[in-house]
Amino acid sequence: MAEPLSSREKILDVAESLFARRGFAAVGLREVAEVSGLSKSSLFHHFKNKDQLYAEVLIRVLSQIRDGFDHVLAQTLSPREQIERWLSELIDSLAEHPTVSRLLLRSLFEEEERETPEGKQAESLLASILMDAEKLVRKGIAAGDVRQVSAPHTLQTLIGAVVYHFASGEIGEGILGRPIFTAEEVARRKREVIGLLRHGLFTQVNAQPAG
Repeated sequence: MAEPLSSREKILDVAESLFARRGFAAVGLREVAEVSGLSKSSLFHHFKNKDQLYAEVLIRVLSQIRDGFDHVLAQTLSPREQIERWLSELIDSLAEHPTVSRLLLRSLFEEEERETPEGKQAESLLASILMDAEKLVRKGIAAGDVRQVSAPHTLQTLIGAVVYHFASGEIGEGILGRPIFTAEEVARRKREVIGLLRHGLFTQVNAQPAG
């Protein structure tokens, strides 16, 4: 039996869901406290203001992505295999946590949390992930695994292929004609992204996706 969530984790879960759905400006701390089943004073015991809470939500999400990336980078794999493995595992993670993609996209346009120490930490985490992902693409080019492409543009393409897809909501479901988060569609998304890599980015093709 799973242990009950701490008050802090409960607040972060609720805040993540609300911020992902409506954005920073539309969510108040009173609402977060009420949905969490806590008093506002209990919320302030953990987070001094909304900027800090928003940043802490992002830190938790980005830390999970960072940890997953580090796990892949530590494996003895070629750059191509590392790219495949990371994107495959990232797709699984985003599918398992449906609010994360929309939260990440919203955070690109919302500046409030970056003025706090926690906000700068979130910004630094995101920058480290993007920097290492670009390095991995460049490493693949140097190794001959990846075509001579623009690493920054390729990174933009990969972010769109993975993060936007799970954030697209009704638009995405309308395009696909079916729900995005079913196991069948998640598996198909993985096949489509890996296929895009193998036939549009990589110089060599394997028979089976990594992971």
